[in-house]
Amino acid sequence: MASRNGRRHHQGLVPLAALLSRETKNEKMEKPTMQYGCAAQSKKGEDYFLIKTECLRVPGNPSSAFSVFAVFDGHNGNAAAIYTRENLLNHVMTAIPGGLGREDWLQALPRALVAGFVKTDKEFQRRGETSGTTATFVIVDGWTVTAACVGDSRCILVTPGSAVSNLTVDHRLEDNAEERERVTASGGEVGRLVIFGGIEIGPLRCWPGGLCLSRSIGDMDVGEFIVPVPHVKQVKLSYLGGRLIIASDGIWDALSSDTAARSCHGLPAHLAAKQVVKEALRTRGLKDDTTCIVVDVIPPNGSNPPSPPPKNQNKLRELLLKIKSRSSSRSKLSKKLSSVGVVEELFEEGSAMLAERLGTHDSTAQSRPGLFTCEVCQVDLAPSEGISVHAGSIFSTSSKPWQGPFLCGDCRNKKDAMEGKRPSGIKAA
Repeated sequence: MASRNGRRHHQGLVPLAALLSRETKNEKMEKPTMQYGCAAQSKKGEDYFLIKTECLRVPGNPSSAFSVFAVFDGHNGNAAAIYTRENLLNHVMTAIPGGLGREDWLQALPRALVAGFVKTDKEFQRRGETSGTTATFVIVDGWTVTAACVGDSRCILVTPGSAVSNLTVDHRLEDNAEERERVTASGGEVGRLVIFGGIEIGPLRCWPGGLCLSRSIGDMDVGEFIVPVPHVKQVKLSYLGGRLIIASDGIWDALSSDTAARSCHGLPAHLAAKQVVKEALRTRGLKDDTTCIVVDVIPPNGSNPPSPPPKNQNKLRELLLKIKSRSSSRSKLSKKLSSVGVVEELFEEGSAMLAERLGTHDSTAQSRPGLFTCEVCQVDLAPSEGISVHAGSIFSTSSKPWQGPFLCGDCRNKKDAMEGKRPSGIKAA
């Protein structure tokens, strides 16, 4: 079982990595270049996207640049999608301690994404609007890709050799038994829409509210067991690079991950995004908002993503690229995305429990100034105000409930509501 401190390594793959490194040991791992494109067709006007390149980890330092690509698929109106597009990145960044080097920053990023998603949901729900949104949020820093998601927008990775892997997990009640169990355990009910005569129709939904998703941002009228806690996966590409396809369910309802990758193979990113949308519309028609972002992470000396090697060469890599993903969102990295030398998995966690997602302190967490700070909303707390994320948690066997990280009273109430310990909106005395 891999540890939960954020960085995970596959001990049994070291000799294999050494074999494959013979052909790459002389390659200089310079920072890659990127090409990207976006295409969309609107049906309801509830899809939004974010493309922000040249974000800086260190203000004024261009060498600290990273890029953000995100898709937000709203429902019951567009307010949640717009708010999330405008605020999620800032909420994530404020959850990362200052003064970190690049490696420590990347290591702190998965937990900051959890805090940022939850804070965005909490702040939006204060507005009293009932809309909701999916969020697939991807940060590219050099060769490292970190993807966080709630809902059923999706990000896939296509690596050289045309190996396709999902970097996200769909949170649809119809397809995700683990999420159905979590929702019912937290106080929700799962079932199909019942019409006249007791006939059940359509996909599985969560009641009250009738939402098909088990995770989203917003949806205050559904119940807080529909959580904003994201699945997060972080991978490191090799010098060969790769292609990311990030899209709303208007794409994925029409195309499988493999079909989407094949449909745009060999095209530059800006044309690839248009082709994926075109193929989805050809297959299913315009039945929903349809948005696609394609991002190519390209070796510094290459103008295009590398082509697959000839079939009669590099049999070892060809064999490894056939490894398929089989585990769930809480696999703790029991799978391999593709081959060593093409993708290295650094982190994956999909638990909906904040005690698991926020409750592992490491050296980076200790560098935050101020001992008592709410891990979610980042407000300063007096020593008597902070409530440990472990307090009363069955997941605190390896931690003491008086140890951090800490939550303010509002965030503790939200945590309890998400876990079904208290009805949504009812605060502790």
